[in-house]
Amino acid sequence: MKRVLAPSFRLPLIAYRCMLLLALLLICLLIAGTIYAFLRSPGSGPLFRIGGSGPASANQSRVGQVSAGGGDAASVFTGIGRLRIPLKAGSPASGNPGAATLILSIAFPYSPEDRPFSEELASKIGEFRSIAADYFASLPAEKLVNLDEAAAKTEILSRYNANLRLGKIDALYFSDLMIVE
Repeated sequence: MKRVLAPSFRLPLIAYRCMLLLALLLICLLIAGTIYAFLRSPGSGPLFRIGGSGPASANQSRVGQVSAGGGDAASVFTGIGRLRIPLKAGSPASGNPGAATLILSIAFPYSPEDRPFSEELASKIGEFRSIAADYFASLPAEKLVNLDEAAAKTEILSRYNANLRLGKIDALYFSDLMIVE
């Protein structure tokens, strides 16, 4: 004798049809979106942004917005951060025989619309830190007390620009410039 066992739970035919319709709708939506993406012009921006109201960047926490004179928004690159540079020990005759540490923050303006240059700046943060550290570490502490800030900015700026390929930096700003003994 043959026995047929019926499953204990069966979805009605309408539920299967609804799931099939939903799957077909999703497939059509994906195809339409793909065709639209291929037909859009290459230079057009995104249709919408999720999670922000402006262009996102990898180093957004290191960039601040500053109002420029012409009404344009210029960004200030502060990604180098605060440098703590050990200085050469002073001579015993100068009254400063111990070693000192220079604390310095360097920032500079740049154009956020130039994405390749912005990415180059972000990739060279370590090199910028070592350039500034090498420059100031080569100076004795007593020379830093009477530091010619304009000459130091000019020298570091020329070293930074020699290291850059996709653009150049026009000005440097020093902040937190202190010598701690």
